[in-house]
Amino acid sequence: MSLLVVITLFACDANYKDKQKLSIKDDQPLAIGKQINLKYTDSGKVVSNLISKSLLDYSNYDFPYQEFPQGVEVHFWEDGKKSTVTSDYAIRYGGTGMIDLRKNVVLITSDSLVLKADQLYWHQTNRWVFTDQPYQIKFKDGSYNDGSRFDSSQDFTEFISRKNTGVQLIEQQQTQEDAK
Repeated sequence: MSLLVVITLFACDANYKDKQKLSIKDDQPLAIGKQINLKYTDSGKVVSNLISKSLLDYSNYDFPYQEFPQGVEVHFWEDGKKSTVTSDYAIRYGGTGMIDLRKNVVLITSDSLVLKADQLYWHQTNRWVFTDQPYQIKFKDGSYNDGSRFDSSQDFTEFISRKNTGVQLIEQQQTQEDAK
């Protein structure tokens, strides 16, 4: 008798999930959000804040993702220093840790680096950013780099640029031999 009850419960659970899927139309999001203001905390401190006019949640798909068709504004804090990224469109792929930012992407780091790009990918897990689209970076000291693609750690300490032009300002240091 108890085996029959267990089988019946599992059968009901499967039927409920099937009915739930049937109530969602093809190509429709599981949820729609408006005026999003999501704060992520770690140890009681806000470490990021995502702001968006709209969110389409497709976490019901085999390859789940969240789409921000009206863009995003994201603020990050690390060691009390704030960085900000904005774009006119964004998509976050849940299973891969990848974020795809598109159209008028602007990243301003806490140390005044300003990156502008047509598209920017951010791999959250690997802490890596890259693009194969045109971009421009302006550094705090006034130097800049215009290029067509780059790979970089998210803090820009490792940066590989391809097909670029720019101006690099280098401080000249006087050595003891120069002083003689």
